[in-house]
Amino acid sequence: MERRPEARIRFELPGDRSGYGTDLSWELLVKEPPPDASLLGHMRRRINELINANLRYTFGQ
Repeated sequence: MERRPEARIRFELPGDRSGYGTDLSWELLVKEPPPDASLLGHMRRRINELINANLRYTFGQ
């Protein structure tokens, strides 16, 4: 598998419309050339696991 050590994730945490919460979004940043579909899928899956699954485990869910 091709590795992309330069890949970065940029998080954005704007306030939600209600003014009482926060919306989370993230963007994967990589240099050219873009990763092929297989690697991109792997990177997305891994990021999702790190952000969502591990966060849920932290809170015991």
